[in-house]
Amino acid sequence: MPAQKLYAGAKLRDIRTRLGLTQKEFASKLGVSLPYLNQMERNNRPVSTTVVLALASEFGLDVTELGQGDSERLVTDMREALTDPVFADTMPPIADLRLTASNAPALARAFLALHQSYRQTHERLASLDEALGREGTQLQASPWEEVRDFFHYCDNYIDAVDHAAERFARLATDEPDIRTAARARLMKSGVSVRLIQTDTLRHYDQATSTLTLSSLAPPETQTFQLLLQVALLHQDTLLEATLDLARFQSEAARNIAKIGLANYFAGAALMPYQAFLNAAQETRHDLQLLAAQFGASVEQVAHRLSTLQRPGAKGLPFFFVRVDQAGTITKRHSATRLQFARFGGACPLWNVHRAFETPGQFLRQLAETPDGVRYISIARDVSKHGGHYGAPVRRFAIALGCDVRHAGALVYADDMDLSRDHAFEPIGISCRICERSKCHQRSVPPLERRLTIAPNRRGVLPYEVDG
Repeated sequence: MPAQKLYAGAKLRDIRTRLGLTQKEFASKLGVSLPYLNQMERNNRPVSTTVVLALASEFGLDVTELGQGDSERLVTDMREALTDPVFADTMPPIADLRLTASNAPALARAFLALHQSYRQTHERLASLDEALGREGTQLQASPWEEVRDFFHYCDNYIDAVDHAAERFARLATDEPDIRTAARARLMKSGVSVRLIQTDTLRHYDQATSTLTLSSLAPPETQTFQLLLQVALLHQDTLLEATLDLARFQSEAARNIAKIGLANYFAGAALMPYQAFLNAAQETRHDLQLLAAQFGASVEQVAHRLSTLQRPGAKGLPFFFVRVDQAGTITKRHSATRLQFARFGGACPLWNVHRAFETPGQFLRQLAETPDGVRYISIARDVSKHGGHYGAPVRRFAIALGCDVRHAGALVYADDMDLSRDHAFEPIGISCRICERSKCHQRSVPPLERRLTIAPNRRGVLPYEVDG
């Protein structure tokens, strides 16, 4: 079977723009003619092997990025948006979506933003949101969704913040541990730190320069909150500069993103990039060993693994998700082809939902998505206890996984038979866009398929999805 041709015009243009080169200069460095480069950038010709090698040797670029990036995520997001009933009679073929994502990514994002605005308007009208009729009200994306998309399209990796956190951790080696270093850094700048029995994890009083942490919280949570406060007080210039580049639509989104960046700094300082990457490879991504080594929680470790996307030093491409008991996705990121539903819950056949039934245990699953890609996934509950009798328990479960091709690098794949086709459970993204014609857990029909309703016959579902 011939190798698939690589069309990456938008990515080539982006690389050239980042380098500040004209087409003529870029063509010369790549060893191709100006017309040939022009045709590649317009996707009239595939990227040649010569160009791929030149990108690696001349510029030291990670050429795997040519076939990755936003394209697959944009296709998935557009496909899901197009399942909205408003598009019921105008569903374009998947080939058109791929062409749009690769050739006109800005147009694809504009379409998604428009659909998101439409959804928000529809929801406000349905609930008679009184703010809709106020003078001066502007239609905006949900701040939470805007921030989530920001991290999503950054591959959950923020280079400047990650490097700053790594430098902080490196300078902290004179202290017994990172927790002591964070506390010392705060106290050196006049901040007093105290622990009291309170349900509030962290409170900083600017008037008295006092940071109060909950003594009821686990040690790893206390350490994380100390580092988060270090980020807010001592990395403010960096955080604000990053926010300026992001160009959020609202002040609310900017404020949410700032907390997100501070959280990112805390996680990256607690688990410095290169040291954590080395440890992950040595332990074969054993979450419990990594948690013990870095003084972190299992959830913090799993989330950090999903951020190891530094150019030239990438870790395994993981997906990471956290769900509540209702199946609602509260955190999501994927560096793999598996993309989660932006709206609603995850596939009920996924092992993450079963994790609530076996607290404290890791569940393993071999799964196959409708596109034929196979994954290995591990799931565990990460319920958060209040620390005292009568305090509410926040119940969550997380899942971490990757393409089954990387199974050898995971301790969790040991003794699993990856050669049997029936060992892989069929899962999807969400019922509305899942193409599987037979699924006993389907909640709603797929909008892209015809249905057959047989009054005199009833199977598991009250309809049949035409194959």
